[in-house]
Amino acid sequence: MRAIAAAAAVCTLLGAAAASPRDVGAAPLRGARIVTRATGQITKPPIVWKPIPYGATRKDQMAAYSKRHYGVRTWRLSSPHVIVEHYTDGTSFQSAWNTFAANSVHNGERPGTCTHYIIDMDGTIYQLVPLDVRCRHAIGMNWTSIGIEHVGTSDKMVLNNHAQMRSSLRLTLWLMTRFGINVGNVIGHRETLESSYHHELYPEWQCMTHADFPHWAMHEFRSRVRDLAARRGIAVGPGPVWVDNGC
Repeated sequence: MRAIAAAAAVCTLLGAAAASPRDVGAAPLRGARIVTRATGQITKPPIVWKPIPYGATRKDQMAAYSKRHYGVRTWRLSSPHVIVEHYTDGTSFQSAWNTFAANSVHNGERPGTCTHYIIDMDGTIYQLVPLDVRCRHAIGMNWTSIGIEHVGTSDKMVLNNHAQMRSSLRLTLWLMTRFGINVGNVIGHRETLESSYHHELYPEWQCMTHADFPHWAMHEFRSRVRDLAARRGIAVGPGPVWVDNGC
C-alpha cells in the first residue's frame, strides 16, 4: 500500500506537534501525523443515552487489555484523535446493544466488544458509554478512537439511508469539532491498518481488521462530511495520509 499524494502533507500545522504517547497512553507510532484540527461549531445532534454495563470489573478488563495491546494500563480515552465508522452487519439496534452489553469473551479476551454510539436505521443516535471511556471496537485503534456503529448489513445500505446518514454526518462533524479531529482521521474500520495512529503490540493481531467501510465507501462518506462542513462554515483539514504497515 502506498501513501496518498503529498498535497495533504503541506497543510498548515495548527499545533507544535501531535499528542505524544505519554499524553494518550500508547507506545510511539509509525509515520507522520497530520495535526491540523477541525475548527468551527455545530450544534450537538439529539442523542439518546442508552448505557451498557461498564462498571469497575469491565474497566479493569479494559485497562488490562490496554496494557497488553498498547503498553499502558488504563481504561480512559483521554484524547481521541480518530473516529472509526462501522456497520453492525444486522438490522436490529437491540441485537447490537445486547452484544455490546454482554461483555462476552472476544478473540479469547475480555472486555467484550463495544462502541460509543449506535445509529439506528431511523436515524436515532444512541450513546452507550461516556466519551472518556475506551471501547473495544477496532484492533490497534481503541487507545485513541471513538467508535460509531450504524445498524445495517452493508456499506451501501447505510450510505443510501437518508435518515441514518443525516444523523451520522451531524454526529461525526460535531465530534470532529469537539475534539479537533480532521476529516483525514475519520476512517472506516477497513481503513484502520493504514492509519498512522494504528498501534498493536500482538504480532499476530497487527494485520487484523474488518471489511466494513473500505476506501470507496469512506471516500463518499468523507465527501459528505466536507459538504456539510462547508455549509456550516467549518474547516475540517486535509484528507487521509495513509501509511504502509506491511500487511
